[in-house]
Amino acid sequence: MSSEIQFIRLLVLLNGAVPAALLAWDALRGELGANPINFAIRTTGTLALIFLVLTLAVTPLVRLAGWNWFTPNRRVLGLYAFFYALAHFLIFFSLDRELSLSSTLSEMALRPYLAVGSLGLLLMVPLAVTSTNRMIQRLGTSRWKRLHRLTYVAAIAGVAHYTMLVKADLRWPLAFAVLLMVLLGWRAYTAATGPAPRPPGPAGRTPRRSAPLPDTAG
Repeated sequence: MSSEIQFIRLLVLLNGAVPAALLAWDALRGELGANPINFAIRTTGTLALIFLVLTLAVTPLVRLAGWNWFTPNRRVLGLYAFFYALAHFLIFFSLDRELSLSSTLSEMALRPYLAVGSLGLLLMVPLAVTSTNRMIQRLGTSRWKRLHRLTYVAAIAGVAHYTMLVKADLRWPLAFAVLLMVLLGWRAYTAATGPAPRPPGPAGRTPRRSAPLPDTAG
């Protein structure tokens, strides 16, 4: 891995942590508004969706724009999606439900969007656990790729959770839904017709395809 790619990966890693650091800083200073718990829950949930969409956007960018150097960051983005989704649930469970399992389960029964969101988080657990190179080798590339298609289901569950939660202003949930439809539609199209041609290399020649190490669901 070249020094430039390492620098970009470090940049992605640091920038992904910035929202969490800012949220923690504002929480310590008591600047999360009139309902700080709700603000923290909503913020971490939105960040989880953003990183899920960014994860799914990597493969189209790589194939359409030839950004092969960005492929290693797909795993980082996917892990940040899981991190913020887990933080989203833990804030709800520990601060809103005060660590009460019975209260949490009864709330899920009353509010179906909570069950849908929890399903999305549960689907992300095996994806995070198997995100290492060792797990890819252990499972085999083919089985690992099939498993990581759960990313699509988790993203759908996350967007459905957000849409069901919002009662008035649906602009943000619809924006996420449209982005997800475009990304999943692109995958369905390329699966049916074959991968998009890669941009030509120097002197108009198409670069030879290599088999990159998978990072998460394409």
